[in-house]
Amino acid sequence: MIVVTGAAGLIGSAVVREFNRRGVHNLILVDHLGESEKWMNLRSLQFQNYYEKGVFLSLLKNNEISGIQHIVHLGADSSTTTRDASYLIENNYRYSIELAEYALPRGIRMVYASSAATYGDGNDGFDDSLDGLHLLRPLNAYGYSKHLFDQWLQSRGFPEQFVGLKYFNVYGPNEYHKGEMRSLVLKAFYQIQAEGRIRLFKSYHPDYKDGEQMRDFLYVEDAARMTVYFCMDGTGASGLFNCGSGVARTWNELAAAIFKAMDKAPDIEYIDMPESLKAKYQYYTCAPIDRLRSSGYSETISSLEDAVADYVTRYLLPGELRA
Repeated sequence: MIVVTGAAGLIGSAVVREFNRRGVHNLILVDHLGESEKWMNLRSLQFQNYYEKGVFLSLLKNNEISGIQHIVHLGADSSTTTRDASYLIENNYRYSIELAEYALPRGIRMVYASSAATYGDGNDGFDDSLDGLHLLRPLNAYGYSKHLFDQWLQSRGFPEQFVGLKYFNVYGPNEYHKGEMRSLVLKAFYQIQAEGRIRLFKSYHPDYKDGEQMRDFLYVEDAARMTVYFCMDGTGASGLFNCGSGVARTWNELAAAIFKAMDKAPDIEYIDMPESLKAKYQYYTCAPIDRLRSSGYSETISSLEDAVADYVTRYLLPGELRA
């Protein structure tokens, strides 16, 4: 039995799809649906049972669920603008510890979502080894809640049954519910439909022109394949691993790919960045994926142009936000 938390989310639902593609259906899905439309992300998936996150934790504590072999823990509040650090500590950090303390004595493999947000401004690089973990300074409470759990495991020798994945800029179908945390691909698609143009932030860094700020963009299908790999194939691997394309691309290049997929001429407007973001803005992110490759992961990673074209033409243009 495999547990997937955050199963109705962007990456979680793609992970369940990938398990299904491999013929795996002995899945327990966990999430918090509330009054959102995330439940619609579950409609195309095959699994054995679903639990709300609080109910699931109670069942674990009372030993009312048995036969769990793997836990893929993706459930978290991933908003980088959430200011309630106390809530994030309980929801992201403490919940992760509860699952880890269940998995540890039972030898259950646990693959979990860390985050590229743990790297902070990126000035010290994006090294996913454990050696420099204590040097990282996340810029937001979400990143800190993820960093805390990485450190919690490190203080216990980072047991070999655990793998933490540092996802970079993931985008794709089933992200519509994320509000302001939706990818630029989805936001820009609607901007182009409504106004014919895309708005990007101006640059306030002398080394980067407007729109030339760079990110490592990762299609959600690639993120799912990487995640399932560590659960089913790369079982000898442990520690932290960057999950990205390994290539930094500019916002201008992303915008061009969106316009091309929509068969429209590029039209970009550069707008002022809010003062509240200027001190926390990352001008460059790129995931070194040497450790990922060294672990045995050999799948081809989608190019930005191919992935954006797939997202736009298969989902957004037909009016289908869900995979």
